Amino acid sequence: MNPSLFTPRISVELVPRTRESIAAELEELRRLWPAITAINLPDLDHLDLGSFESCALPQAQGLSRIPHLRASRTPLDSVPQLLRRLDSLGVREVLVVQGDPPQDGRTVERTTSLELIRALKSGQPDLAVHAALDPYRQSLQDEQTYALRKIEAGADSLFTQPLFDTRLMEVFGEMLPGVPIYWGLTNVSSERSRNYWISRNRAIFPASFEPTLDWCTAFAREAVQHAQSTGSHLYFMPIRTGLRDFLGAVFPPAGGGTDPEGKDHSAATWLPGQTGQQASAFAGVCGA
Repeated sequence: MNPSLFTPRISVELVPRTRESIAAELEELRRLWPAITAINLPDLDHLDLGSFESCALPQAQGLSRIPHLRASRTPLDSVPQLLRRLDSLGVREVLVVQGDPPQDGRTVERTTSLELIRALKSGQPDLAVHAALDPYRQSLQDEQTYALRKIEAGADSLFTQPLFDTRLMEVFGEMLPGVPIYWGLTNVSSERSRNYWISRNRAIFPASFEPTLDWCTAFAREAVQHAQSTGSHLYFMPIRTGLRDFLGAVFPPAGGGTDPEGKDHSAATWLPGQTGQQASAFAGVCGA
């Protein structure tokens, strides 16, 4: 694929910690990165605002909203009602995840991700259903098989857990040819956070990894180039850091290479290796 002819689609995860915080992030995303128009909205038990409530926020209107649907919290007989609610919100995309066991004793449904994907696509074929790809939870071959079963069930693409090595992206790209993939990117900025990712998520870090924001944003720029050259996409998940600190070090905020607080982001680029004329196409493609 000619890198100059493809611009990855980019989605940014915004965690709805409070109504005020996510509204502020939505406003910031619109103002500083108007070309990024897709947002992922997780659904977490310990937060008052769910993914559907986040989709309904005034600041989210006009964006491609991707709420997360947890199979373990979704009885199959509720799917028709769920689809009606998505339609009322004008939501055209969802991400199906199995979901972690609740910590508060809430009921766990026996619904699997495969069953939920199949039911959603059966009930509304034009709904874009994304599925999860976790490179760490099992063997590569088992995860490949599981991912292909999700595609067979009707999933349109895969969103990965955060990755920290483009070599792993190359492996899964070869194992899943022709499957649209959104490579997950996040910031791990302390040794404590790194240890958490290893013990909780079984994440794999390359020998070159450093638990700093600079390393993570430099890797994100490398991942952008990889996505551009392979025809894949990107899923940014900032953790406890501002959008300008993480996203702004990868894509210059609107108005140039300096953000509104005067921080220099001269190392950032719309797409590595592109000319200014090629970068202008970003606005028309990444949010398509």
